[in-house]
Amino acid sequence: MSENTPEPKKAPEPSGPEPSGVDLARVALRAAKEQARARGDAARQKKQARRGGLRSGAHADGRDPMALGSAINRLITERGWETPAAVGGVMGRWPQIVGDDLANHCVPEKYDEDERVLIVQCDSTAWATQLRLLAPQLVARLNEDLGHGTVRVIKVQGPAGPARRFGPLRAPGSTGPGDTYG
Repeated sequence: MSENTPEPKKAPEPSGPEPSGVDLARVALRAAKEQARARGDAARQKKQARRGGLRSGAHADGRDPMALGSAINRLITERGWETPAAVGGVMGRWPQIVGDDLANHCVPEKYDEDERVLIVQCDSTAWATQLRLLAPQLVARLNEDLGHGTVRVIKVQGPAGPARRFGPLRAPGSTGPGDTYG
């Protein structure tokens, strides 16, 4: 090769498994949203500058004050917390999603992001059975609000039964027959 011709760059070797199509789509969507938001922020800053709005210096830049809502949205986007934040919003709107009757007896406990499972605790077995029957429609409704595939399964837990006691006589504070062994 001649001295003026740059050497062709080698493609970096992947360090782990290649992302799937869904992951690539999420990354592309996140980048597009961020670019659109940045364009909107830039336009808003120019408008404020024309009106003499708050600025950190002579020209508008990233250090300028911003509204709390936009700062939180930016943090959520940068950290990739869109799905947990959306599911948290669903937990706050639970009565509007499932109705007041069901919401009075069934409460969402937690969301497992890896497995995409929403765990719901019911106060009686009758309500747990009712929720199990409504689970497919509820999963469809949640995915409609949150995005396709956000919730795969609703795991329904009924009320916890009383602690098991072995035998009629029991010493207070005892944990069972093995509590005397080291």
